Amino acid sequence: MQNHLDEIEEIVTDSGAWETFLDFLRTVLYVNEDKTIKITIGLVLLVFVIYIITTIVLNFLRRIFSRRLPKADKAKFNTVFSFARWLVYIIVLLIVFDSVGVNVTAIFAASAALLIGVGLALQTLFQDIISGVFILIDQSLHVGDIIEIEDKIGRVEEIKLRTTRAVTIDNKVLVIPNHLYLTNSLYNWTQNDTSTRESVSVGVAYGSDVQLVKKLLLEVANKHPEVLSQPEPVVLFTDFGDSSLNFKLIFTLNDSFKAQFPSSDIRFEIDRLFRENNVSIPFPQRDIHIIEKKN
Repeated sequence: MQNHLDEIEEIVTDSGAWETFLDFLRTVLYVNEDKTIKITIGLVLLVFVIYIITTIVLNFLRRIFSRRLPKADKAKFNTVFSFARWLVYIIVLLIVFDSVGVNVTAIFAASAALLIGVGLALQTLFQDIISGVFILIDQSLHVGDIIEIEDKIGRVEEIKLRTTRAVTIDNKVLVIPNHLYLTNSLYNWTQNDTSTRESVSVGVAYGSDVQLVKKLLLEVANKHPEVLSQPEPVVLFTDFGDSSLNFKLIFTLNDSFKAQFPSSDIRFEIDRLFRENNVSIPFPQRDIHIIEKKN
């Protein structure tokens, strides 16, 4: 049996097709002047095969580790895993290059100037990537959070390597470069809890019954189905304005992302109840005095 295997091996080795295939794999695509870096077709194919195998293994590991995770933790794990897989690819690539005899140190030395130039040109990209890592480390942002940055409000749908994707109340996709979190103030509406305190301000005419105004405002808030009973709505008498007594109705909502809709309903109901109870909402007025000049 062993003799037959040896004969088959000799036939395959001595065949012209095999030699042609080996010559094809040895074809040099690039070599530097010092011949320390030599890239052949065989090396390229090897890197491609290793990439495919690494991807399959990483996907298999991701499915195993995320199988029993809750939905919220699964989204976080997938975000962290997307960062880690690129690091694995780089490490595997360097190991492959070193194992086939490519001088990895020489690669870094030859590309040092290029890397410096690319680094200066892509410094914003690097800032985005580093910021994305910081987001994961300090846990200041999670998928599902409602954020406000640069007067833009959206619900976080995905945290990527370079950008964060959020959806606005108008169902528009908001793509935020991650470096903005380091250079701008970020308001996370839901980091403490999903419920948030909202408010509606209103002014009434001087001479109005302020206790009646307070009663009507609390009645409006308590009747709205989306306003939480705990903590209870409150009314603040905020100021004596130029032409009105100013009040603020404060209430709690469970879905602050759509706060503009219940706030609008509350304003409609306030206007209706004020009309029924003869509470007037004043508007700014100015008196103009015309002085005639006598000759």
